[in-house]
Amino acid sequence: MSRRVRLGAVEYLNTRPLVYALDESSAGFDLRFDVPSVCFERLANQEIDLGLIPSITYAALEGLRIVPGIAIVSAGPVASVAIFARQPIDRVRTLALDTSSRTSVALTRILCARVFEVSPSFVSRQPSLAAMLDDCDAALLIGDPALFVDYEAAGATKIDLGEIWTRWTHLPFVWAFWAGPANADIVTPNVVDRLRRARDAGVVASDEIAAAYCDGAPALQDAARRYLRENIAYKLDEAALEGLQRFYREAAAINVIRSMPDIAFF
Repeated sequence: MSRRVRLGAVEYLNTRPLVYALDESSAGFDLRFDVPSVCFERLANQEIDLGLIPSITYAALEGLRIVPGIAIVSAGPVASVAIFARQPIDRVRTLALDTSSRTSVALTRILCARVFEVSPSFVSRQPSLAAMLDDCDAALLIGDPALFVDYEAAGATKIDLGEIWTRWTHLPFVWAFWAGPANADIVTPNVVDRLRRARDAGVVASDEIAAAYCDGAPALQDAARRYLRENIAYKLDEAALEGLQRFYREAAAINVIRSMPDIAFF
């Protein structure tokens, strides 16, 4: 009997369409959820075969390959990755970072240097907007906390980093993708095809996924539905790959990563 493929996915709403059809025991996958940074650590420690890893971490571990055609992508406002500030961004001197996603932190550093032209002090904080803004001029939040927070009640404005990236580069932004060791023989063409079919099934069922994810919170369900329909895409196409390469170039230019990684696929 063949071994089941061990998958590590991110616990946020935007991941659910990729794994919606993988919950059945007959699918041949073992699935676990973590925050993005932990998902990468499990992959590095060979605790999983494929991880839905933050795109920046692909440059941190040699010998990885990407599952082709699948990613979490935005081409405009992403809604779930944002800086929240109580004053104009050009007056921000301290910025609290939710370190759950290294990609979002890297993008924040790039945009501060290249677009906002500010050099704030970065401070790591737990993702609580009120507490972050008590300590700092602005705060980076990612995932569900950024998507659902009542930032106006905190007296803040929202700067959507996906929107800023695409306005600046005219390219999509790739937040995460499936990746694993190049020598992972268990990642066969059949596994890749099943992951793609799972993605397609999840996109079709996005309204159902949003309703189930926000079960017990009807006020959030409409926002979740709009988010999956309008803000997130799941195809790693030519434009998305160009955006990914641009991200790596910008990250290398400000020494967030040592150098641009070679992009290789299963």
